[in-house]
Amino acid sequence: MANRSFKYRLLRLVNMSDDLDREGASVSIRNGIHFHGANVFILACAIVIASVGLNVNSIPVIIGAMLISPVMAPILGFGFGLGVRDNQLVKDSLKNFLIMVSISIGASFLYFLLSPLHLENPTELLARTNPTLYDVLIALFGGFAGILELSRKKKGTVLSGVAIATALMPPLCTVGYGLSLFNARYIFGALYLFLINSVFIALATFIIVKYLKYPVVSAGDSKKRLSKRSVTILLLLVIIPSVFSAVRIVRESNFSRHVEQLVSNHNTIGRSYIYDHKNHFSFRHATVELFVAGPSPTDRELESFYNLAEDYGIKRSQIAFSDNNLVTGIAALESDMVKELYNASEQRQDVLIDSIKRLDDSLALYRAQDALCDAVAREVVVQYPSVTRVVLGKARTLSAGAKSDTQFVVLIETTVPLSQAELDKLEAWLRVRLDQKQVSVIQSSPSK
Repeated sequence: MANRSFKYRLLRLVNMSDDLDREGASVSIRNGIHFHGANVFILACAIVIASVGLNVNSIPVIIGAMLISPVMAPILGFGFGLGVRDNQLVKDSLKNFLIMVSISIGASFLYFLLSPLHLENPTELLARTNPTLYDVLIALFGGFAGILELSRKKKGTVLSGVAIATALMPPLCTVGYGLSLFNARYIFGALYLFLINSVFIALATFIIVKYLKYPVVSAGDSKKRLSKRSVTILLLLVIIPSVFSAVRIVRESNFSRHVEQLVSNHNTIGRSYIYDHKNHFSFRHATVELFVAGPSPTDRELESFYNLAEDYGIKRSQIAFSDNNLVTGIAALESDMVKELYNASEQRQDVLIDSIKRLDDSLALYRAQDALCDAVAREVVVQYPSVTRVVLGKARTLSAGAKSDTQFVVLIETTVPLSQAELDKLEAWLRVRLDQKQVSVIQSSPSK
């Protein structure tokens, strides 16, 4: 009973039959695809607004153009026409879609050709040239939301949000910008993004139309009704390129993410530093170009880096080092700032190495002198049995009106005092043994 009650509540929660207006949605979509009268001027306004927004990198202006643009209507009409098998609706949608696209690209081309504004870093335009997996998901779920909004009785602001999220107008303007510069990257990248958005919106519309069981065109009118074979062919023409595009986008997104992780976690190869990287994508292959500064790594260091890259899913054949050669020396660095930083780093490293060498030499000398003093002390005790304790060390002599001098001082404690002759002999021996010109021997009796 509990399971049956839960299932009933769930079905009631997602049930849309009470809120559907299939007839109203059909009328709205059919009226929206027509491109004449006010729609022509609205599209022209949207084109100009989007072009200006992209030209000055203004996000609010671009959003305004997305809300105004009527380009989404024929895309929804195409998906809806496939779902209800309406031959005329599919034809009209495609025709008006192509007209809108052509006008949009042509108008944006003229605007950018005549515009006096030229940006050195058009970030908003560049953002419309590289489709990602997120664009696919946004277009698909935006299409779901759009047709669901049109299908319900109480309309809200969902379509406005869908227009902003799917962003159909900016890629078309970017194509026009690319044409004005004869730049293939802008043209094909933006056109690819626009087609992906359009295809997945239409596909989502078709899925929801079939799910909500919209009535198909009457079987009695063969001219208006698409055959199942025609629908299947059109769907395959839409779905197959979409699948290939989605797989390619996923592959490129994963490769870019893996490269970012590799460079972030391992930005050195031996003494060389990876200061920049650039991804390159072709139809079947993806590569990364690494810009490296510093001395050339050894074969062993390169092999270690290749093994690390493979842990991130990047093959060694996919890695290139700036023009396929490692940058040797700082003369190849592109930035003066990087050059200065590298020079300063090298200088600091040389100073540190020199300081460490001096410290090592001083420590070695100190240890040698310490060992010599121990040996001399033992030899004195052996030569003079009355000596019970020997203290050796350097001392600085200060005299009035004269420069300070350094001499070796030897303090001995004896049970039987040594004669002056023995003390003189001991001093002479110590000067030779310690290789010191001045040696003073001080004799004392052990304290009682």
